[in-house]
Parts: sequence; structure tokens; C-alpha cells
Amino acid sequence: MLLAVDIGNTDITLGVFEGEELHATWHMATGIHRMADEYAALLLNLLRHQGLDASDIKAIALCSVVPPLISTFDELFQRYFHLSPLVVGAGVKTGVRIRMDNPREVGADRIVNAAAAHRLYGGPVIITDLGTATTFDTVSKEGDYLGGAIAPGIMTAAEVLFTRAAMLPRVELTRPKHAIGTNTIAAMQSGIIFGYVGLIEGIVARIQQELGEKAKVVATGGMAKLIAKETAVIDVVNTNLTLIGLRLIYLMNKA
Repeated sequence: MLLAVDIGNTDITLGVFEGEELHATWHMATGIHRMADEYAALLLNLLRHQGLDASDIKAIALCSVVPPLISTFDELFQRYFHLSPLVVGAGVKTGVRIRMDNPREVGADRIVNAAAAHRLYGGPVIITDLGTATTFDTVSKEGDYLGGAIAPGIMTAAEVLFTRAAMLPRVELTRPKHAIGTNTIAAMQSGIIFGYVGLIEGIVARIQQELGEKAKVVATGGMAKLIAKETAVIDVVNTNLTLIGLRLIYLMNKA
């Protein structure tokens, strides 16, 4: 079995693959000050809940946008799994040629998503990842990573609104019934949810125009399902895209 680990700014997503099948997935909060032993206790308990233990894991692939946690998880896997993880970064084959001005600026998760989306859906393809940040990644027909756009994530922007505007309450981010909110909560939900729908539609339209052709749009991340229901611009929702990409990259580097 392969354990895939995606370390994000807000949460850590883990998945266990048995061959091509994603056997189980979990999420845990990212805590930069947690020790390797603390993460190990959480992970081993999650595995046990699925009837698995450390000896069932034969390989590990990892990507991280939180650099200090790479060494923490490396220590965890060395000590409890007796395995060295494949960490996506410089020197690792991804099948993606990066056409950015400075390729080292591109987050490992974005490259992993690009590899998975091109393999699954072909190209050109636009990946919008609705997490801590809302990112847009553009991949050509040939599988080249062309660049993209970065905006604040939905939850990130909402949190600023909740904390910086004294008269505005914290609200649940669910679909409002109308764009014209008839109370403060409905108005905030409209502005946040429909506002981000507009942002996604606008940026995708501009990327399509610059490409000069129709690209498939794939959404991933924690808010993908909610937003995808409100727009026809998103063609596919795949919340496991990064995990799938980690498996594909592991296979490329296995030899």
C-alpha cells in the first residue's frame, strides 16, 4: 500500500492506495509546532480505524507547502514506518515542464495537481484549488505548466471579514437562497459564495481567452463542491486530485 500525504497550510490530507484504488482518506489540522510523535499517534490511530497498521504501508509520497513539516514527517516515517518518503521537489520526476519565470516558486501541490489533471483529463486544463488560497493553474495540451493566478481562499477572506468588521457576525458558508440578501447573514453568504463564483468565472474566462482555446476546468480543495454547484464553468470536481497526483509521481520515480 502507498500512503500519500498532502501537507497544506490549514489541513493535512492523507490517503492510502491499494493499487489504483484509493482505500481511505483522512484530514487533520496542520500544526507547525506538533512533534513527530504527536502526528504519529494521530496517523496510527487513523490507520487502525481502517484495520491497517504501519507494516501495511510499503511506500510514502509527500508534498508540502509548509517546509518545516517536511522534516517532522520524515522523522515520523523513519521512526514508525521505517520508510523514507518520496518528497516532491527539486530532482523528482513529475512529468510536468514548468514554464514559469522562476520554476522554484511553484508550490509542490500545484505541480502535483497539474500532473494528475493532465493525466486524467488531458490538456489544456485549468485547475482551481479552493483551499487556504484560491489558485488557478494552467496546463497546456503537451502537459507544460504555464502559470496561473492566486487569490485569497474563501475561508481566509471570510475569516478576515468576521474578525475585522465588528458589526458582522460569523456565518455558516452555505448557499444563500437569493443574491439579494434580506438580512445581514444572507447578505454575507451571498457576497462570499456568489462573489467567489464570480471571481472563478472571471479568471477562468481571462485564462481561456489568453490560451485562445477551450480548456477543461477541474476544481479541487475543500470548498470545490459548494462552489461547483453554482457555476457551469467548472467541468469536473475531484477532491482527491492531489493524492492521485502523488501516486502518479511516486510511480514515475519508483525505478
